[in-house]
Amino acid sequence: MSRQALLPRTAPFADSERASLDAVLGAATPVQRAWLAGFLAGLDAAGGQPAAVPAAAPKAAEPLTVIYASESGNSEKLAGDVAKLARKQGFKPKVVDFADLDVATLPKAGKIVAIAATWGEGEPPARAVRAYGELMGDGAPRLDGVTFAVLALGDTSYAEFCAIGKALDARFEALGAARGAERADLDLDFEKPAAEWIKGALKALAPAAADNVVAVDFARAGAADDEAEPSRDPVVVEVVDHVNLNSSRSDKETIHLALAFEDAAPAYEPGDSLEIYPENDPQLVEDILKAAGLEGDEALRRALLSERDITTLSAATVERFVKATGHAEAQRLLDGGEVRAWIEGRHLIDLIEAYPAKLTAEHLDTITRPLPPRAYSIASSRKEVGDEVHLAIAAVRYTTHGRARAGVASVHVADRIRDGAKLRVRVKPNRHFRLPADPATDIVMVGPGTGVAPFRAFVQERRAVEAPGRSWLFFGDRHFTHDFLYQLEWQEALEERALTKIDVAFSRDQPEKIYVQDRIRQNAAELVAWLDGGAHFYVCGDAKNMAKDVRAAVVSAYETVKGLSAAEAEAQVAGLERSHRYQQDVY
Repeated sequence: MSRQALLPRTAPFADSERASLDAVLGAATPVQRAWLAGFLAGLDAAGGQPAAVPAAAPKAAEPLTVIYASESGNSEKLAGDVAKLARKQGFKPKVVDFADLDVATLPKAGKIVAIAATWGEGEPPARAVRAYGELMGDGAPRLDGVTFAVLALGDTSYAEFCAIGKALDARFEALGAARGAERADLDLDFEKPAAEWIKGALKALAPAAADNVVAVDFARAGAADDEAEPSRDPVVVEVVDHVNLNSSRSDKETIHLALAFEDAAPAYEPGDSLEIYPENDPQLVEDILKAAGLEGDEALRRALLSERDITTLSAATVERFVKATGHAEAQRLLDGGEVRAWIEGRHLIDLIEAYPAKLTAEHLDTITRPLPPRAYSIASSRKEVGDEVHLAIAAVRYTTHGRARAGVASVHVADRIRDGAKLRVRVKPNRHFRLPADPATDIVMVGPGTGVAPFRAFVQERRAVEAPGRSWLFFGDRHFTHDFLYQLEWQEALEERALTKIDVAFSRDQPEKIYVQDRIRQNAAELVAWLDGGAHFYVCGDAKNMAKDVRAAVVSAYETVKGLSAAEAEAQVAGLERSHRYQQDVY
């Protein structure tokens, strides 16, 4: 996007001079412009000649290292925001992914901003595991003389909220670094508080001004990353196809959802996700209103239906409930250290029913957090489906503490959405889960259940561009007859050579359960040959068990096929990760 010209065409400068001045002034901060205006006024007062002062060397921009640990891309996006603002404040920022971080360089960093997401039950994002382990290990270097600030992202529905950010904050201090700004621990609605924290942290870390001279990085004038970014506002789409991919005899329900954009589809790529803005279960909303004694409040009913998170129950939720109501018994739950055990498997309705209190609409607004969108891997390529986007969504249903529970977005899609319905959605890019730039490169894809969704997009894309590289898919589910998602499409892809090979694992079709990691071990020799030949390896699906088991199977494959020690085999897979040839999209 071109920057609007500041100087009119009538200004007494040549076109090239006007363009240069626009580039500098357009990138300058209000402080820099004010200084320049005063300088020019003083220059005119002195007869057009600058005062005779000793020439001072230009003030170099101060280095700032911005490191991020990201799984879904939020930390990475915020790291970019830090860099943009820091550049305008006299820093020379360098953004580093934890996956690429050389921990030995940190003592020379000077000033560090770290942005870290917490994954699962208090674990670092998969791409950050290596560097995080080195930083936490005994061999980590001292950081004396370094100043740091940490921004932690998390989800209060998990017990170990923001655990990785908290651990980094403590570790930097333990290694001798000085805390330049207090850590912020942010929930899913992080965007506004993160922007405020970034401003405050950079102000605290700002280079000391010398004689009121502000350093300007003129080389960055007009740089592309200072331009406006594409809108991140959600858009409305129409459901044009709603199909249950499982048979009627399956105990699972997986919805293939095709969505049509009113205008041209946004520029999504295979590997990206789509965020759906769901609505809560209307019956659950009624249950909460009844338990709170607020059945007549229509404005609150609308808010609870589409704006507030009414299922998540965390220790923080209980704390806010106690603060709002002063409930003595709920307070004892907190004081006795029993809250984490009690909330497990329960939702907000359980809290309100177990600890009755006089509630208001304001109380419920305070107790709950905004209803966040849910992200699903995109299961289509624009080259094949045009201005549509496809998803594969498994309906989540279960029972705990005698009450039926349901996934907010998945069951909204399964039960209350049909053809012609409208949804609000937003594309969520994932540049760390991408097809190889060279279509001749071989790929191996591991996606059990709905984890196969992005690989449908991969195969569609490779077929559309007639990629000469081979493609190998590992798919798993419960039953061949009832749960083989997109079976006919995979068979067609094999016939057309868009898919070279498929290995399947249906866990419940025989007495002994078989999973995708078992198929990997059975094909160890061929898999290692593909990887040694330059193939890229992709995993999508469950992070807690499947992704770890698959990685262990790949390590085992190297160990058995090449006769390596466990440490040597681990190093082989770590090398694939560092070269971005082993990529994960896990949840």
